[in-house]
Amino acid sequence: MKVTVVGAGAVGATCTDNIARKELAEELILLDIKDGFAEGKAIDMMQTSALLGFDTKVRGVTNDYASTADSNVVVITSGLPRKPGMTREELIGTNAGIVKGVVENILKYSPEAVIVIVSNPMDTMTYLSLKTSGLPKNRIIGMGGALDSSRFKYYLSQELGCSPADLNAMVIGGHGDTTMIPLINHATWNSIPVTQFLSKEQQDSIVAATMVGGATLTKLVGTSAWYAPGAGTAAMVESILRDEKKLVPCCVALDGEYGQSDIAIGVPVIIGKNGWEKIIQLQLSDEETAAFNKSAEAVRAMNSVLTF
Repeated sequence: MKVTVVGAGAVGATCTDNIARKELAEELILLDIKDGFAEGKAIDMMQTSALLGFDTKVRGVTNDYASTADSNVVVITSGLPRKPGMTREELIGTNAGIVKGVVENILKYSPEAVIVIVSNPMDTMTYLSLKTSGLPKNRIIGMGGALDSSRFKYYLSQELGCSPADLNAMVIGGHGDTTMIPLINHATWNSIPVTQFLSKEQQDSIVAATMVGGATLTKLVGTSAWYAPGAGTAAMVESILRDEKKLVPCCVALDGEYGQSDIAIGVPVIIGKNGWEKIIQLQLSDEETAAFNKSAEAVRAMNSVLTF
């Protein structure tokens, strides 16, 4: 197996490190436009291989897409990161051109690859990639839901005083501070609804904290988070390469599901060797359905400024 990660910044490098440690691929290419940047990070990672015991070959390259040839999975993290006070939506102008160019270059050398989009605004970048690549819709997946759901489980675990691993909880909708929908009424603690243990005030607080989870970290550290986004992306790559058929909330193209079409937005899907293989239709309440439709309207508004 071969994996390429485009963008050697904090998220891309963390994702690469996670993939290498898990030995998900024989060869792992880290690509960046900054001369020597990806090469240096790859060497640094490879110098941990004797200490950590992995055999994946990590190689960094500068803008050399030929080195990415025959990749099974390509992760795209390219683009500007968020700054304090900046929304994901404000990144659209700059990052759209970057992501479109990356997808075109990748497909010249890896026409059969599954592409995982991490670049923000993620829903719009996923939609852009779908519209401009000509790929089957199952081979382009946006990462946001996996990250947002992990943050949701963190805030739940803090309030419940339990292990996040014992929780099942997901976030659907757009990957934005006002568009994501943490499904508190569907969340369980070892199959027991978490609403049995939490007051309405606690539930509302957890949902609110989840929705601004990324902005909270951006304010604290001065740039976008990277550990959780990198780990979330690596987990998706693992489900693809190992054909795990995991159920993960991801940004995918809808064609009538959840009452929406001509949009890419977060819903629960099965992820395996072919990319996303099936959309799971949840039984949403009227309130949840209204929130999802409102989220879709906001994502569609962002998409409307794209030029193909």
